Amino acid sequence: MIDLNTTSTKPPPGSSKESTKEALLKKRQDLFELQNKFYADGRYGLLIILQGMDTSGKDGTIRHAFSSMNPQGIQVKSFKAPTEEELAHDFLWRVYPHIPPKRMIEVFNRSYYEDILFPLVNRSLPEEVIHHRCRLLKSLEQHLVQNDIHILKFFLHISQEEQKKRISERLSKPHKRWKYSIEDEQSAKQWDAYREAYTMLINNCDQPSWHIVPADKRWFRNYYVANILTEHLEKHNLKYPTT
Repeated sequence: MIDLNTTSTKPPPGSSKESTKEALLKKRQDLFELQNKFYADGRYGLLIILQGMDTSGKDGTIRHAFSSMNPQGIQVKSFKAPTEEELAHDFLWRVYPHIPPKRMIEVFNRSYYEDILFPLVNRSLPEEVIHHRCRLLKSLEQHLVQNDIHILKFFLHISQEEQKKRISERLSKPHKRWKYSIEDEQSAKQWDAYREAYTMLINNCDQPSWHIVPADKRWFRNYYVANILTEHLEKHNLKYPTT
C-alpha cells in the first residue's frame, strides 16, 4: 500500500540540478524520435494522466517534458469543473471523445479522477457511489489496455510547504499572477482531506499502477516524467513500416 505521508516529495539524495536538466534535453531528443515511431507503427494509443494537488506543476510538466513532440501526434485535454450540459450526463460522458485512437498520445491535465476526488473531499456523494466509480474506472482502464490503448498515470507529489511557497509566488510575481485563483487558497485549506482522498484513489484505482513523482523540485519532476515515458515507448519495440 502506498502511503503518501511517508513518500518523499524530493529528488533522491545526491541528485544534481545541472546534470538532470542536461539529461532531460537528451530525453526530449529521444522522445521526438520515439513519438515518430509510435505514430508510424500504429499498433497502440497512449493516454497520459497527470494528477496532483493544486500548484503541483501539471502545466509545467506538459510544457517541459512533452515539448519536443510533434503536435500532430499529441493532444492535451484539461478537465475543469463539469459544465451544466456535462452534469446532465453520466460522469464519463465528457471523457469518451478524448480517449486516444491508435497512433495518438493524449495527455489529460486532471482527468476523470476529479469526479472521485472532489465529491470525496466535499462529501457530496454517498460512499457507495464513490466506490462504484472506482470500480468503473478500473474496468475502463483495463478495457483500454486490453485494446492496446496504454495508460501512464502520474501523481505529482508535492509537500504542503512547497504548495504554500508556490501560492505565495503566484501572488508576488507578476509573470505568475495570472495563474492565481482563490481556489488555490481554498484547496490548500483542505490539504489533509485531499491527501487522504488521493491515498485512497491511488491504492484503489491501481491497475495500471500510478507513478508517484517527487515534484518539489520542478527540474526533477520534468525529468522523471520524461524518463518514464521514454522507457515505456522503448520497451514496445516500435518500428517504421517497411512498405
